[in-house]
Formats: sequence, C-alpha cells, structure tokens
Amino acid sequence: MSESTSTVTAAAAAPKKGGGRRRMSLPVVLLIIAGGLALFSLVRVISGADDLTSVGQVSGALQLAVPIGLAGLGGLWSERAGVVNIGLEGMMIMGTWFGAWAGYQWGPWTGVALGILGGALGGLLHALMTVTFNVNHIVSGVAITILATGATRYLSNFTFAEAEGGSSKQSPRIEAIDRITVPGLSDGLSDLQGKHWFFVSDLAGVLGGLVTGLSLLTVVALLLIPATWWVLWRTAFGLRLRSCGENPIAAESLGVNVYKYKYIAVVVSGALAGLGGAFLAIVSTGIYQEGQTGGRGYIGLAAMIFGNWMPGGMALGAGLFGFTDSLKLRGGAENVHAMLLLLAILLVAMVIWQLYRKKYVSAVIAAATSAVLFVWYGFTDALPSQFVDAAPYVTTLLVLALSAQRLRMPKADGMPYKRGQGK
Repeated sequence: MSESTSTVTAAAAAPKKGGGRRRMSLPVVLLIIAGGLALFSLVRVISGADDLTSVGQVSGALQLAVPIGLAGLGGLWSERAGVVNIGLEGMMIMGTWFGAWAGYQWGPWTGVALGILGGALGGLLHALMTVTFNVNHIVSGVAITILATGATRYLSNFTFAEAEGGSSKQSPRIEAIDRITVPGLSDGLSDLQGKHWFFVSDLAGVLGGLVTGLSLLTVVALLLIPATWWVLWRTAFGLRLRSCGENPIAAESLGVNVYKYKYIAVVVSGALAGLGGAFLAIVSTGIYQEGQTGGRGYIGLAAMIFGNWMPGGMALGAGLFGFTDSLKLRGGAENVHAMLLLLAILLVAMVIWQLYRKKYVSAVIAAATSAVLFVWYGFTDALPSQFVDAAPYVTTLLVLALSAQRLRMPKADGMPYKRGQGK
C-alpha cells in the first residue's frame, strides 16, 4: 500500500479515537442471537402466538426487509462519502416505475436493470445538486422525492394507462423471478417448527424461512451487504471514499479527487435504492402501484442510522423493521399483542442494567413503562387495528430513540465542500 493510501487510511480512522467501542467476537454475537431467540420462544409459549417465529413469518419478514435494507445500504454509501441522501424515497419510486415499465414488456431481469438505472439517475441528480452546486442536502433530497412522485405519475398516464391490464396508477402484471426452496430441508424444518417445542421449533422456523421460497433477487440483495463491507472497509477505493466523509479537505490535500468519490458514492446510493424499488414492484407485488414505496426509503435511512453507518448494523435494523411489518400481515393483532410482552421483558432487563450503572432515573422510567406494558398485555387479548398498522413506524421511532446515544455519523456528513479547499 502506498504512503498516500496509508495516510488516507489513518485520516479515515482518526475520528474513532477515544470514542470507539470494542468489537464483539463471533462467539459473543452468536450467544446474543441465541439469547434473543430464546426470549422470543418464551414469549411465544406464554402468549400462544405460535406464528411469531414460523417459517412463513420469517420468510415474509425477509421479503419486507430487503427493500428497506437496500435503501439503507444506499444511504450508507452516500453518507460515508459525506452526502446526506434523504432523497432515497424518491430514488426508490424511480426504481419501482422503471422496473415495472421494463419488466412487463421485456421480462423481470430487464426490469431489475432499468430499476437500478432509474434510481442511479436520481442519485446523479442529487450528486449534481449537492456536490457541484452545493445545494443543501436535505432540500435537494426532498426536491428529488417530489420530482420523482410527479414524474412517475405523469409518465404512467401515457404508458401504463394505455397498456392492457394497466391504468394511470398501476402497471400490467410482471412476470415473476424464480424462487428457491431447498428440497427436504425446507419440509423438515417446517415440520419441526410445527411441533412448537421451546427454542428448537423457533430455530427451525428461522432457518426454514431462509430456505423456503427465496427469490433469486433476495439472494443478490443479501450478498450486497458483505460486498459493501468489503469494498468500503477492505479496499483502497473504500478508504478514499470514507475519507471524503470524514475529512474531505485532508483527503484532497493527499491527492484524492473528492468530487469523483462523492459522485460515485451518491450514484451507487441511488442505484441501490432503485434496486429496492424494483424489488417492491417485481418480487413483492408483481405490479407497480402508485405510492407503493410507502416511506420505505425513510425507514431505510432510519435503519442505516440505527446501524451506526455500518452494513451489519443496518441489516439488523432493516430486519427488525421488516419483522414488525410482517407481524401485522400474519396474525396481526395477536402477534403484535405478544410483542407487548416481549417489550415489557426487555424493559425489565434494561432496569437491571441501569441500576448496575447507577442511573436511577432511567431505571425508574423503564420500570414504570414495563409495568404499564405488563398491565396492558394482561388486561387485553388483542390490539386495535390502528396500533397494529402503526407498529413498524412506532418501532422505528423507539429504536432510534434508544440507540441515539451510541451513534457517530461520518464527521463531515452533510457539510458543504468546495474543490480546492485542501490546497
């Protein structure tokens, strides 16, 4: 590695000094996962909500999490280079429309390619506005979302509206992408899950959801998470890109073309969001419908923040939001009602932790909230439909509120930069 690259590496890593956290080893991570699954199993047994960790629930959660995860992954690329991308929702909208428009005419994989291109065009416009013309990143992102909404509505009037089986607000049916089910293993895990044994059946349900009816595009999306980690954290290209989000002036002084890396990052960001939109239209529903993104671009941004601008954490956040979204589709009120018990137990654990840290005010608040949830769970059998529908969004707010104290965004994220400042 050259001296320049080594210096950039040091510059990118420098902000972690004093505020970094020790990385957990793999055995510790696996132990935490096992503990979480055991807690879910306990809640399932007590509540009787057997669909909580079923194969169908996990499979549905994965499908719902993928578009959110792709949007979050796009946000990670952009913000690691120092550009806030609140326009992810608009880029997803572009992906849904272009993906459906090409998909119903020339096949689903062509639709995927055009969906990526549509999102990338939105990313290019955002990069042009924020990097070249120094427009406020939030203003540019909101403008792109409004533009995407209006443009797709206008285009639908003389494309989908004139196609057989389409209308001004939806496309004709799109051919499905092939799905993978592992023979034998899928059926065996499904049978084991159906026995409702403590922990064993829950583990079988989780594993079964990962090998049953898995779209090929889902596999591609999952592979993009480790691929992003490798590119951004294990290559010289990634180090230079991240240095643009930490200290662009220092990076420029070391010979990094900051504009180029910001442009690449934001265009890739748009492409990933577009892929998420294409997934919604082609895999999730098989049809384009106006407004079908439903704020998933913003939830993806929240997942990225929850994940502390890291691919693994972002994937965990997307999975959480996908899971809560799936709860209302399978078992609805019963499943979300069981989650009250889960939250109450988690708050009891938080009380113990806060007392250990001698933070008595936080412990009292957590204890009071836990008591309210236990009472709410004990005196009700189901939750109102309005609460069930709002569960994913309430989860988003709660998770961000609870994780806010440990977050550290890239140091120069959202800050204006002009070429030549490092000379």
